[in-house]
Amino acid sequence: MCSPNCKNRQRWESTLKIFCGIDWAESHHDVALVDDTGEQLAKRRITDDAAGYRLLLDLLAEHGDTEADPIPVAIETSHGLLVAVLRTGHRQVFAINPLAAARYRDRHGVSRKKSDPGDALVLANILRTDMPMHRPLPADSDQSRAVTVLARAQQDAVWNRQQLGNQIRSLLREYYPAALEAFQSKAGGLARPEARAVLAAASTPARAAKLSVAQLRAALKRSGRTRGIDPEAERLRDVFRAEHPRHPDAVEAAFGHQLLALLKQFDAACQAADDLAQVVEAAFREHPDAEIYLSFPGLGVQLAARVLAEIGDDRTRFADARGLKAYAGSAPITRASGKKSHVGRRMVKNDRLMHAGFLWAFSSLRNSPGADAHYRRRRDHGDWHAGAQRNLLNRLLGQLHHCLQNRRPFDEQLAFAVPQRPTSAAAA
Repeated sequence: MCSPNCKNRQRWESTLKIFCGIDWAESHHDVALVDDTGEQLAKRRITDDAAGYRLLLDLLAEHGDTEADPIPVAIETSHGLLVAVLRTGHRQVFAINPLAAARYRDRHGVSRKKSDPGDALVLANILRTDMPMHRPLPADSDQSRAVTVLARAQQDAVWNRQQLGNQIRSLLREYYPAALEAFQSKAGGLARPEARAVLAAASTPARAAKLSVAQLRAALKRSGRTRGIDPEAERLRDVFRAEHPRHPDAVEAAFGHQLLALLKQFDAACQAADDLAQVVEAAFREHPDAEIYLSFPGLGVQLAARVLAEIGDDRTRFADARGLKAYAGSAPITRASGKKSHVGRRMVKNDRLMHAGFLWAFSSLRNSPGADAHYRRRRDHGDWHAGAQRNLLNRLLGQLHHCLQNRRPFDEQLAFAVPQRPTSAAAA
């Protein structure tokens, strides 16, 4: 029979709070468990596979991890299969910034020693001492997380397409100005299917000058163009046969081979961006918040999907609209010390959300009279273009937070209502 002291000890141990830290690596992970007194209860190295994940879950279960009361986990990443396994159920997973973890390491010693098991212990102690100061990963729905994956992939594909387009433009400026003259002024520029098809058939000025109207017409048809083919073919013939400075033939041919190599990558990037855009649209329209996002001026399907991807659909993620604005970087930040005080823009933010937000604010100027009036007031107040856009985005994000919390679509009259000044008769 257990003595009273033994029973008291068991009762005391049962009330201890356990914290887990995981030092993530490519092939293995170091795990550390500590209690709320700072005592290390266990440490283990697991492999990055199903057996290792099972060993981790068993280790957590041995120390009291249950469905109703899971052990919180700190790790230096928010992605990957390990994080997906840890997020099953109601467990709180904290993605600790590596820079923050490095600063916490100095609290445990000044010798600047470092080891993977030691880093796991540091992460566990971060939760033990400062868990309220860190934000757990949001409890987004699987549907929202799928939109996040697709929207970010499509955004990366667009950026890759733009980068390759800039490389091709720079190359054409060096040896083929007629191609820039032919396509740069059109919407889409070099990314247009007809531009890529024609450049593939006329990779050098010499080859372009020899193309007939019939050959140009065939290239335009291969690109999928169906209207205005004959006038466009004649226009391209005139542009390509105009007089331009040229490199020697051998040098020009070498540039042509470089262009063809870049065009292959460019075609793949354009196709990937278009394919992902279709998948993003299908996934986004199935989300329950899609109609609310699309009710806002300036938000099309792709841009709205990017905003949803970064905000998610966990309604408890942001306590109020200020939290969302700070996360996006649209809210100003104050730096005050002594007699000096400075209000400026935030440098630490979600860059993807800010990028989408600037496009959103710019597009809203043509679709919302209230947004346009707000932007112009900020410019008249003295803000530069970027500052006025950031201020408009700050207001739009506050309206979006309100609409999502209350399940209401955007209302132009309520969003940008101008308070009426009382007349002299009413004032009297």
